[in-house]
Amino acid sequence: MVETMSEITPPDPGRMRASDADRDAVAHRLQEAFAEGRLDPDEHSERLDAVYRAKTLGELVPLTEDLPAAPGPAAAPAAPGGFRSPRPVYGADRVVDQAPTSHSAIAVMGGADRSGNWVLPENFFSFALMGGIELDLREARFTARETTIWTTAVMGGIGIIVPDDIQVRVHGLPIMGGFGVEEGTPSVLDPGTPVVHIRGLAVMGGVGIEYRKRKHQKRQDEIEE
Repeated sequence: MVETMSEITPPDPGRMRASDADRDAVAHRLQEAFAEGRLDPDEHSERLDAVYRAKTLGELVPLTEDLPAAPGPAAAPAAPGGFRSPRPVYGADRVVDQAPTSHSAIAVMGGADRSGNWVLPENFFSFALMGGIELDLREARFTARETTIWTTAVMGGIGIIVPDDIQVRVHGLPIMGGFGVEEGTPSVLDPGTPVVHIRGLAVMGGVGIEYRKRKHQKRQDEIEE
C-alpha cells in the first residue's frame, strides 16, 4: 500500500538531538532566572542537572517554559523547533552592539557561574567570599573591544576560562593567595582581538585565568586523530 502525502507524519522537532550549544543556552537562562529570584537554589540545581542529562530538544523545553524569555542572544527558545546552535565567532566579531546579559556574579559560601553565549558589559563585577565563581568566556560576546572584569576573592576562588582569540591582561594583587594566568597563553593574536583586563584582589584565595579550547575545536581534534 502506497502512503499519500497527507498520511506522512512530519518528524517531531522535540526528538532532535540537543547540541552542546543548546544545553549551554538553557543553562545560562536558568542561571539568570536564579539571579533574578525566579528559582530557589534547589530548583536551580535540579534543573541544571537535568540540562546536562538531556539528549533531545524536547527534554530541554520544559526546563524553561515557565520562565520569561531573557533579552539578548542567550535566551532559550520556547519551542523545540526554535533551538539553533550559534555559529562560532572569533576575534573582532565578538564585539557586538547588544545589551549585556549579565553585569555581575556573586558567591557567598556557595557557587556561581556564567557560560555559554553570553554578553559582557564594559565592566563586569565578581565577588567570591568563601565560595567559588567560574566565568567561561569561550563563547562570550562583548559590548566593547576592551572589557574589565573586576574580581574580589576572599578565602574563595574565581576561575576565568578564555579561548585563544582573546587577549588577557592581568592587574591583580594577591595577599596570601594567587592571581595570574596559567599555562597556554597564545603567542599570536589577530588584529581587533578583544582585550579583557582582569583587575582586583585575592585575599587568602585565588583568581586564576586559564586558556582552554572551545568545544567545537576539541571535537575537530578528535576527528583529525
